Amino acid sequence: MVPSPRKVCSVLHRLLWAVFVAQALASVLVDLPYSYAAGWLPAVAAVLLGTGLALTARRAEAAAAARGPVEVAPPVAGTWSALNSPADRVPSHGTRAYGQAYAIDIVAEDPDRPRPAFAWFGPPARRPEAYPAFGVPLFAVADGTVVRAEDRLRDHRARSSLPGLLYLLVVESLVRAVAGVRQVTGNHLVLDLGGGTYALYAHLRRGSLRVRPGDRITAGQPLAACGNSGNSSEPHVHFQLMDGPDPDTASGIPFTWRGIGVPHGGEVFTAPPPQAPAEDRAQTQAQAPTLTDDRAQTPAEDRTRASSPPQAPTPPRTETPPQAPTPPQTSAPAQPPLPKGPSPHTPGHHPRHRPGGVVPER
Repeated sequence: MVPSPRKVCSVLHRLLWAVFVAQALASVLVDLPYSYAAGWLPAVAAVLLGTGLALTARRAEAAAAARGPVEVAPPVAGTWSALNSPADRVPSHGTRAYGQAYAIDIVAEDPDRPRPAFAWFGPPARRPEAYPAFGVPLFAVADGTVVRAEDRLRDHRARSSLPGLLYLLVVESLVRAVAGVRQVTGNHLVLDLGGGTYALYAHLRRGSLRVRPGDRITAGQPLAACGNSGNSSEPHVHFQLMDGPDPDTASGIPFTWRGIGVPHGGEVFTAPPPQAPAEDRAQTQAQAPTLTDDRAQTPAEDRTRASSPPQAPTPPRTETPPQAPTPPQTSAPAQPPLPKGPSPHTPGHHPRHRPGGVVPER
């Protein structure tokens, strides 16, 4: 497959930055065989190429914005707060690269286990398990098809202090940007929602994917778990819509979450649990019998009998054996009467009554 011109320009853009960074590091150790001004040429070319890519993306985003936001279900359930929201600015992350002009970051809020506070000079990093968002399930925002899925990258520690954040912004982010979109998004998932709309979930937990490329998914289906892979300061969900499956060449598309909208930065919101997929609900209703269905399938006579009050049990009837011919009466003395056996209605000897049917449990 021949790569598109935008893909070629994106790769060239990264290579130019990689050359500039490599020569800057080499100049500290050795004298380069060209002038100082020539060393800036890769950076200048990268800036010009990046500007052209941004202008192209901006035109595509303007056309998408004119059509209005695409409504989808929220990818999470429970209480969350928003960061870097397109409700506050576009591009929300300060760049249009990787189709993230309308991307949003959200973090989980748990009153029983609050997020560790940012410490200016505290521990430079914390384990991702210390954050309530880590491991929380993520759900499909609409019906669609999985086109990209990756969950082999490790979950690194959170950059929870000023030294850690500076390292992320100055060193780690630059290296990841040069390495490519895979190192930026970390473990990620891309869904084709149809109509030229694609959903990206980034920074997933390692080994948490439940789907593979080519799988058909339904809205509300569990897909993966929140993690801290890629260019991430703490465990959080990065979500965006875009107009193509490759973040390297895609442009952002505005979104709105059904029943929530687009939360502003710092806004706390609660997403309801997703409903079961429509096929599962239909199958469950078909398999679960109801009282109405049972009555509809019962003959009228049985329904009448079932609706009448219960009758008292009838004692069992016994047949009288045939009598032998009566002999002639004699003068023999009369015999005393024999004692009678227990009656069917004697206390402690009640016959068991078996009802005609049982209404199945619903």
